Amino acid sequence: MASGLAALLDDIAGIAKLAAASIDDIGAAASKAGSKAVGVVVDDTAVTPAYATGFTPDRELPIIWKIARGSLRNKLLFLLPGAVALSAFAPWAVTPLLMIGGAYLCFEAAEKIIEAFGHHGDVEELEDLALSSAELEAEKVAGAIRTDFILSAEIMAIALSSVADKSLAVQAAALAVVGVALTVVVYGAVGFIVKMDDIGLHLSQRGHPLMRWTGRMLLKAMPPLLTGLTIVGTAAMLWVGGGIIVHGLEHFHLEAIPHLVHQFSDWAGGVPGVGAVTGWTAFALGSAMVGFVIGCVIVGAMHVLPRRSKGKDMPPPTAA
Repeated sequence: MASGLAALLDDIAGIAKLAAASIDDIGAAASKAGSKAVGVVVDDTAVTPAYATGFTPDRELPIIWKIARGSLRNKLLFLLPGAVALSAFAPWAVTPLLMIGGAYLCFEAAEKIIEAFGHHGDVEELEDLALSSAELEAEKVAGAIRTDFILSAEIMAIALSSVADKSLAVQAAALAVVGVALTVVVYGAVGFIVKMDDIGLHLSQRGHPLMRWTGRMLLKAMPPLLTGLTIVGTAAMLWVGGGIIVHGLEHFHLEAIPHLVHQFSDWAGGVPGVGAVTGWTAFALGSAMVGFVIGCVIVGAMHVLPRRSKGKDMPPPTAA
């Protein structure tokens, strides 16, 4: 009896060790995968506040919560099963899908830059004014969730590429941990950003001079912060999307463009003392330039070709 109990305890101890090892594997895999996706996280954090601004203060956090729930649904219900299925049945498709997502990010960024210089934002503002508050909120939330789907797909694909050598169970668990953790971090930061002016207003009305000063600084910082986030978000789209395409071209042994980007990065990385920083910056800049060119090509295809097809569909002029 005693020997049977001892054997049972040994089995339980072995199972516990195996479970602990699995948890360690999941934690290490999730940490590695999450670190690879930082660039897209910066992009996601920078892009999302624009969807919650322009509403009354009492609607800002509910809108962020709706977008966060949509983001979790994107990651856990659609992208995670799809990523694991790809890893199991079609691992060759991960890089092409990543490149398609990267091209979409480049397109979004290039379109924003072109619209900023072309002043097309006035048309969008007039269209927004034609909607009721509830309709506008629903439209903004839907648009944010669509954009999040692309960014989340990039996060999950990048994370998957970092844990591709693990078992399917560890891959799924690591992707779930990364998805939930990054959603909490991103939308927690977004919630703070969109409420920063309310926090500043509250502190500016407190009795302590330090609190009043802090509140005024927060209020003054809000407009340039939102402008800066828009610029950072657009730049991040270009360098992340362009970087994904550069790495994808390397994967398919199309070395001409990646070689130029790496040469530029190696040249900039030769600066004594700060070579790591200047080298990374040069690679990001080179990737962003590649992304901008690709984005402009797609914008041209999306906007010019439909106009040409409409022109062809028009009936020829009749003689007088």
